[in-house]
Amino acid sequence: MHSLQFTAESSSNGLLQRDFTVGGVPGVLWSPAHAGGERAPLVLMAHGGGNHKTHPAMAGRARLLVTGCGFHVAVIDAPGHGDRPRTAHDEAEIAELFRARAAGEPEGPIVVRYNDHLAQLAVPEYRATLDALQELPEIGGAGPVGFWGINMGTAIGVPFVAAEPRITAAVFGQHWPDVLAEKAKLITIPIEYDMQWDDEHISREEGLALFDAFASAEKSLHVNSGRHKELPRFEADSAARFFARHLGAAVTASA
Repeated sequence: MHSLQFTAESSSNGLLQRDFTVGGVPGVLWSPAHAGGERAPLVLMAHGGGNHKTHPAMAGRARLLVTGCGFHVAVIDAPGHGDRPRTAHDEAEIAELFRARAAGEPEGPIVVRYNDHLAQLAVPEYRATLDALQELPEIGGAGPVGFWGINMGTAIGVPFVAAEPRITAAVFGQHWPDVLAEKAKLITIPIEYDMQWDDEHISREEGLALFDAFASAEKSLHVNSGRHKELPRFEADSAARFFARHLGAAVTASA
């Protein structure tokens, strides 16, 4: 098992940020700055395509969960993103995406193919990261764990959650069903799912098909008007309430 190595630490406004690596994969862990020896639930997040672990969307969601719920939150850079080098395969897929975009061709087939490739690499990395984080005394191995990933984060998150029984609640959204629907059928935990009604890339039928595929007895569909990149910020507040409801509050660590 790969151990977790902290590489940097900073604190501000009640939020402790610690950069780390697990098996060479860089990540960041946000925690309450004054936890006082308490254990708290963990939420793993995955960033969107072209972004990175400390993108403002990740930092903002982490702040909601840490300062609002008292949780720990962790993100790792996806393969070919952030502080990780791109391979020749990454460069070729990105170039093909830009070519299709410039030509006005559908981006979906390229994104689905590339994200599936990244997910195959990232899922074992997320499992190793979870193993290492649960070795920390402030997290532990018995507490609830959530997962939050939109767009490419859903492409990584659905196969990860389908294979990982430690995840107890998840927020997904905004992805095609092509590769993910069969994995979604294996997921039975509570789900909150976001989609944009006027998404120029993912049709309404495709978005609804992925939501419908989840086998969860409790799943909520959040649909908003607007294009692909116009997901309302208030959906992050809703996700935080969802995790607070399903993961519970921080609890004092046993002696």
